[in-house]
Amino acid sequence: MKPCNQSLTSPLRRFGLALVLPAALLGAFTFPSQTQTATAQSAGGNRPLTIRSDIQEYDAKSQIITARGNVQMLYPARKIQATAAQAQYFSKERRIDFSGNVYILQQGGNSIRAEKVTYLIDEGRFVALPQSNRQVESIYMVEDSEIGGQNTTPAPKTPNLKPAN
Repeated sequence: MKPCNQSLTSPLRRFGLALVLPAALLGAFTFPSQTQTATAQSAGGNRPLTIRSDIQEYDAKSQIITARGNVQMLYPARKIQATAAQAQYFSKERRIDFSGNVYILQQGGNSIRAEKVTYLIDEGRFVALPQSNRQVESIYMVEDSEIGGQNTTPAPKTPNLKPAN
């Protein structure tokens, strides 16, 4: 004869496993992690630059990482986030080339939208190119000198534009 406490816990355990095990297996097979992640260390302080994407390739000879599909870059040391269809990190040249619906956001609200953007890491400089017959869009947060309705210097008068012939 089984002890009283074993006879009650055994069916409860089986019932709990019957509920939890299928859910765990379903989560493991239904939602696999397809995102690849590469983390590069920048020179002088080992600050991580993380790139996530659907597919990544690394060429050890040229030291180039190519990321394709839903690319997301996070560079906390420079307070930069970026998304694109593709990115290539040239570690020897310390450059990142983004292409395909590129969006770059810096802390503070500054942003760039373009078809192609090159980020020169050592210079902290972006070079953006638009799609053909389109333009690059940048938004910069500018500190306004007008605080509380007090303007110390009046804004300069802008000339009227003449219509093009």
